[in-house]
Amino acid sequence: MPYRVDLRSDTVTKPSRAMRKAMAEADVGDDWFGDDPTVNRLQERAAEVTGKEAAQYVPTGTMANQIGLRLHFRGAGHFVVAEARSHVASTEVMSSAALSGIAYKAIPGDRRGQITTTQLERALIPDEPYDVEVVDLIAVENTHGHAGGTVMALEDLRGIRGVAAANSIAVHLDGARIFNASVASGVPVTDYCAEADTIMFCVSKGLGAPIGSLICGPRELIQEARRLKILYGGAWRQAGIVAAAGLIALEEGPKRLHEDHVRASRIAGGVAELLPGAVDPARVETNMVFVDSAAVGISPLEAVERLAREAVGATLVSGNVRMVTHVDISDEDVDVALAAWKAVAAELA
Repeated sequence: MPYRVDLRSDTVTKPSRAMRKAMAEADVGDDWFGDDPTVNRLQERAAEVTGKEAAQYVPTGTMANQIGLRLHFRGAGHFVVAEARSHVASTEVMSSAALSGIAYKAIPGDRRGQITTTQLERALIPDEPYDVEVVDLIAVENTHGHAGGTVMALEDLRGIRGVAAANSIAVHLDGARIFNASVASGVPVTDYCAEADTIMFCVSKGLGAPIGSLICGPRELIQEARRLKILYGGAWRQAGIVAAAGLIALEEGPKRLHEDHVRASRIAGGVAELLPGAVDPARVETNMVFVDSAAVGISPLEAVERLAREAVGATLVSGNVRMVTHVDISDEDVDVALAAWKAVAAELA
């Protein structure tokens, strides 16, 4: 369905004119052989901005996460600890099982999707003297998508890292939107990444590129990540065509993310005025707005369908109507979205 204003995700963006030009003129090779110069430049730049030794460019965020998890996972029957609503423990849980035999020990977080070091320490304590549970990895997410784009505080991540180190367990950071977290918190991306053994981020979420994610970490692990990328079917060829857009996204995207955050806040404030009790604007931390439409008498699915009739795209996440601002959303688009919500409110009235 064509939408006049598409707030379903920040993955729906179109390449900018500069990206299209760079893609058309990209210097390419065969990435399976490792000789695509544009892919190699993107990987080098990704390693630089995350403070890691090396990086691998892969088609999707799920592939980047699954490679990151597999790098630390020692075998079937072991656990990865993660917050219950995190992307890896919810949306990707079947991928983890099918690709690596990973099982999750899921910890229910607070309303922001955050867990405490006390919870983590308890999750690592054997239940009985002959407990057969083995935890190989702790996976964290920043920002937390299913909790509304919430930002993990650096001190909280450091606490988790401390517990992991005390138990000789690695940490993988799902940083699909780590640049949103950095802009919102003022914490440099490298500071967040320093608290994880491996980190993935998407150039296709928030940053505006059409395709791709990066898995970053120590050189030895990333060499294994390259093998896993091929194993998982990610051995693309002249990928420099899309990596060229990723380079622009990585350089230019973070500079304007604050605009997305401001527009998300505007949407939240407008919906709160139209439908009191449906959204708390104070809970909007980055570029996501979650609306509890059921609280005002309309199911989330029906709300999404009514917005679609007004040519505004939204999705269902965690029982809420989710709207995500991005590079293709203007101030005028925010006005259109709020007009659509006004129509929904009028029908309810």
